[in-house]
Formats: sequence, structure tokens, C-alpha cells
Amino acid sequence: MRTKRINCKCVDGWWKVWMLMAFFTLHSSLVTFAQPKVRRQQAQQQQQQQQNQGMTMRARLMFPTAVEMPEHVVWRRDIYREIDLNKDANAGLYYPVEPIDRQLNLFTYVFKLALNGYIPVYEYRLDGNEVFTDSAKVQMKTVLDNYHIFYEEKDGKIRVENSDIPSAEVKMYYLKESAYFDDANSTFHRKVQCICPVMLREDDFGGEASKYPLFWVKYSDLEPFLSRQSVMTSNLNNAATMSLEDYFTLNRYEGKIYKTNNMLGKTLAQYCPTDSALAKEQKKIEAELRAFEENIFGDKAKKDSLDSIAKLDPKQLKAAKKKGGRKGRTAAVKSGKSKRSSGGSSPSGAKITVRRQRH
Repeated sequence: MRTKRINCKCVDGWWKVWMLMAFFTLHSSLVTFAQPKVRRQQAQQQQQQQQNQGMTMRARLMFPTAVEMPEHVVWRRDIYREIDLNKDANAGLYYPVEPIDRQLNLFTYVFKLALNGYIPVYEYRLDGNEVFTDSAKVQMKTVLDNYHIFYEEKDGKIRVENSDIPSAEVKMYYLKESAYFDDANSTFHRKVQCICPVMLREDDFGGEASKYPLFWVKYSDLEPFLSRQSVMTSNLNNAATMSLEDYFTLNRYEGKIYKTNNMLGKTLAQYCPTDSALAKEQKKIEAELRAFEENIFGDKAKKDSLDSIAKLDPKQLKAAKKKGGRKGRTAAVKSGKSKRSSGGSSPSGAKITVRRQRH
């Protein structure tokens, strides 16, 4: 009888535990169901962002060859350029305006990555400087509303048709690059730090198109995806292509300098009053960069004498040898005469000869 009472008590305890678990499960489901629709959508968006971040990390693992700029270098200069897509060197970033199969231009590719949450975008401030903090991040919905880009929103997801993406209006990029000398391996590099697509829109009166910088994108966030898209590099040979990652790594782009990091924080237009002064300053900065890169290991103008001899033609080298031989013979005759004259003037008048001895 005592054993039966113990078993009844055990069954009664397990029953209470099961009832408590069922109560908490029902309570959590009721709380979730009672949440407002906006809160449920926010939870879904947060879950989607976490999934996208996971895919971004997998993409980074698939791209292990990216080289980051060291934090501490002995020399560095930050430069901002205007990448005009009307130039032949940059036209590959503009074509095709609308997607053709899997071919996308740079802005369409960046736009889709940002819209799907794969890469973050940051606000373009009035001073033009980039800030990559969490507070500077911009939601793509805000960008769409600010620049009147048509989109559809359904179940918390934003969808933009390819024809509504303003890739035809993005005809310029602001690009920041850092030219630096890495003393760890004694190499000179030019590394892209960030890019900003600029939309050019004409007003209703047909005047000059106004510039609308959209947002900043860190190149390190974008770099893992650039190896999957190609860009055309020649108008004569349409089969000549390379990946977007190689295009930026090899610095195939061309752009005028409009700003450098300086202690006053001014752009070139702010301290160059005229267009001629601006062009002169741009050429000066480009020349300074080339001079530093070419003369890292010393001035090339100061060459060794052997280098100048090696560059002579065979005829010139032969003439130089003959000329040198004649000068040597005349110098020997003059030295012999001087020795005889000095020997005749000696008090004893004896000739002194020196015979070489073989060792």
C-alpha cells in the first residue's frame, strides 16, 4: 500500500509540471498573437536582417583575398574624385542602364544589395564628409521617399521594379581613395575607401542638371560582391571584360580631384578662385602623387655611371674606347717626357730604371 501511494504522488507531480508547461506555452502564443501588426513586422524585419547578415558573412568568407589598409602607416593621403560616367574609362560602370539577363550596371547592383539588406548605406552630409556610424545609417525607404522613387510595400517588404530604378540618372560617383605607403612590406597602394552615387536631374526649365548625392557605401562592405559582376573595358573589343573588383583594385577609373583631407577642411573650389587655378591645383596634386610613388626608393634622376654606359649604342661605345685610348697614349708620352726632363736635371745625372719582378 505504501508503494502505491508513492506512485500516485509521482503521477500527481508530473501532472502539475505538464500543466504548468502547457500554461506557459499558451500564454506565450497569446502574447505573440496579441502584439500589434507593426511590432510583428519589425520582428520579421529584424529576423530578415539577421539572415542577410549571415549571408554577407558567408560571402566574405568566399572572398578571402581582399587586403585592408593598415591602421598605422608612415605616409597616406586621402583624395576625393568625381567619376564622370561619360568618359570612356568609366563608361563601363553605366552600361547597361536597365538590367539585361544577369548584366547590371554598378548603381543597379548597389541599389539591389542595399534594398535587400545585404549592405548598409550611410547619409551624405552637407559638408560632404563620410561618417560610418550606426547613427549615420539610412533606411532605403527614406532614400526612396526623399528622391521620389516609386516602390511597392507588401508584408513589410519593399519592391522596386527595374524600370523604376533611377540608374539612367546616376551619371557620376564621388569616390574616396587613399594613397599610402605600407612600410611593413615596402609597397605603395591606392585603395578605394567608399563611393557615393550622384543623381543628375534637370529642372522643369531645362537648365543645368542639379547634383543629388544619394548615400555613401563603404567599399569594404561592397567588395565581396563585386567579384560576381563584370564590366566592359573596351569599345573595340566587347569580349574584353573584367570583374568590378579588379576594376577598382587596378584603379582603372579616371576622375578629377575635388577635395583632399587637409587641416582646414576645405575643398579645392573653396581655395581656388578661378577655373584655371583649380585645374592647376589638380595637376599639382596628381604630380605630387606620381613623384612620391616613383621616388619611394630614391631619386631616379641620380643614376649610376654604369647605367649611362649601358644605354650607349655599339658605335658610340667603340668611338668612346678609341677616344679613351688616344688620350691614354698621349698622357703616357707626356709623362715619359716629364720623367726624362726631371732625370736630366738630377745632380748625379744617373738614370734610374725599375725592373718588374715576377712573383
